Amino acid sequence: MTSELFLSHSTTKLTQMTAYIEACLSKLTPDQIWNRTHHSQNSVGNLVLHLSGNVRQWIGSTIGGKPDVRDRDQEFSADQVPELLLTLKTTVSQAIEILENLPPDRLTERVSTQDGDRSILEVIYQVVGHFQQHTGQIIFATKLLSGEDLKFYAPAKKST
Repeated sequence: MTSELFLSHSTTKLTQMTAYIEACLSKLTPDQIWNRTHHSQNSVGNLVLHLSGNVRQWIGSTIGGKPDVRDRDQEFSADQVPELLLTLKTTVSQAIEILENLPPDRLTERVSTQDGDRSILEVIYQVVGHFQQHTGQIIFATKLLSGEDLKFYAPAKKST
């Protein structure tokens, strides 16, 4: 039961954060998506590519057994990529399919990652946390670039 809850919550978070990123991208022009105010900063577009690469590598390849085709340096050097949102949505959709079909008893299985051996549970936890971290950066950048309140969080209704 706990394993199923963990997997379900993980896929819910990836879905929610992807929707937030989609909303952010819809508020920005292509120039804003690829804007870097300093050469050491990442653009929103680079962060989206980075998330796609991370999810594809850690869930798609490490857990799902798909080929590892990640080019991490390219994620941060790109300055215009067509179908940016489609790439993210496709990658997250494939990862969710892997997680939805993952037998819960595999969560304790050890796998090799770029950071050493980890349990599959740790891999999923790392990916979801990483995804949320960069989604927060994308939201912050979008607010700065657009000047808009994105209204992702409505205040809780008070009971009377």
